[in-house]
Amino acid sequence: MANHKSSLKRIRANAAKRLRNRYQAKTTRNAIKKLRSTTIKADASVLLSKVTSMLDRLAKKNVIHKNKASNNKSKLTKFVNNLK
Repeated sequence: MANHKSSLKRIRANAAKRLRNRYQAKTTRNAIKKLRSTTIKADASVLLSKVTSMLDRLAKKNVIHKNKASNNKSKLTKFVNNLK
């Protein structure tokens, strides 16, 4: 166990940030699944902009790697464009 006040505070802060990151990442994954299950192009394009924003935010905060965000956005955009 840590002995210094600052290290105890870091442990608390890291735990809070970890929970926040996990929540945001899980929410984004659920949004991606919801987008993949849509069959109507109009609904999918609205969802795509929201999911893209979420992915960009996660990449900016280093919750996920920027290339992973980019790959996801690319694949989802292709998916939406191929809908009828």
